[in-house]
Amino acid sequence: MATPYTESHQMFRKTVRDFCERELRPHMDQWEEDELFPRWVFEKAGELGIFGAHYPEEHGGSGGDYWYSIAKGEELPRCGSAGVPMALMVQSDMATPVLSDLGTPEQIEEFLKPALRGEKIAALGVSEPGCGSDVAGMRTWARRDGDDYVINGSKTFITNGTRADFITLMLKTQPEAGHAGISIVTFPTDVKGFHVSKKLKKIGNWSSDTAELFFEDCRIPRRYLLGEEGEGFRYLMQNFQSERLIASASATAGSKLILEEGIAYGRDRSAFGKPIIKREVWQHKIVDLATKLEACEALTYRAADAYNQERYVDKTQVSFETTKLISMAKAFVGDVTSEVADSMLQFHGGWGYIEEYHVARAWRDQRLFRLGGGTTETLRYYIAKLMGL
Repeated sequence: MATPYTESHQMFRKTVRDFCERELRPHMDQWEEDELFPRWVFEKAGELGIFGAHYPEEHGGSGGDYWYSIAKGEELPRCGSAGVPMALMVQSDMATPVLSDLGTPEQIEEFLKPALRGEKIAALGVSEPGCGSDVAGMRTWARRDGDDYVINGSKTFITNGTRADFITLMLKTQPEAGHAGISIVTFPTDVKGFHVSKKLKKIGNWSSDTAELFFEDCRIPRRYLLGEEGEGFRYLMQNFQSERLIASASATAGSKLILEEGIAYGRDRSAFGKPIIKREVWQHKIVDLATKLEACEALTYRAADAYNQERYVDKTQVSFETTKLISMAKAFVGDVTSEVADSMLQFHGGWGYIEEYHVARAWRDQRLFRLGGGTTETLRYYIAKLMGL
């Protein structure tokens, strides 16, 4: 397909790249050690229009199409870790799209616009200690009490969870109704009864905070319901498409950077009398990896083109065919990027196992991709259903 990027897209891409290379990367080693990055990163990203480029102007965005989000996802890995990009993409592409789709004018003013400006930090509350990809198995629930909901339950693996100002929260409003009992609410975290149970220590993505959350008789007004009661599962499946698509674009671009860094290392590092990049076994491996990454980008771009057409041009719901393409992209990208990270660590030899080299961090960080946003096994099961198998 022809390149989807206009001059305006490329100007936006440069804004994101400069932000990552000049303002984020110099601090990344410290933020990884701290296992947190400062709040000003959200504020600066909002000020630069990075969060809202693909949102309607009436919602506080810039009115661009979805290719702005893809360009953003491709540039964020230049900051030097996957933790910060993940936290920022939760803000722009995971916790907030459903607000733009379903939010009332009051909800948009109270939650969406401040999030796009970087003034409020958002989280997406789906996974629970007893259920992850099996969304219908969630047990967090809300009962009606007059004009309020009273919420009880817990969530886990929540990115931005230790400091979110609000959560786009999935819960059961009809606990025994399976998929049909799920609803979505906007949940301000200053509500009585809400607690951050603990900050979770992860294998990778150290610079982003991940939390387990607890809700005990938390009372919120029913006007915080997004859309209709009982339609939350359908809304979430739509919301997952932007999450999986931006993650695929970002992981592909990040893996291209890992490969470039590996090639540069291989030119400088000699073994047995010549640079290791001149070893035929590694030349063939790198050729294969580069080819697979081109295939990752092509499949992701095809899925993004279909998504952009349906959501931003025709203003329709995501079709089953586009959903299948997005799921295929995420599953395929997950396998390839895991191979890239592991191969490039091996290519570095012992130095690949030392934190001094970026490939060690990239290897740790990348492993999450095949788990988050739906495991690769769940995606393949879902694709099989979409194929009528």
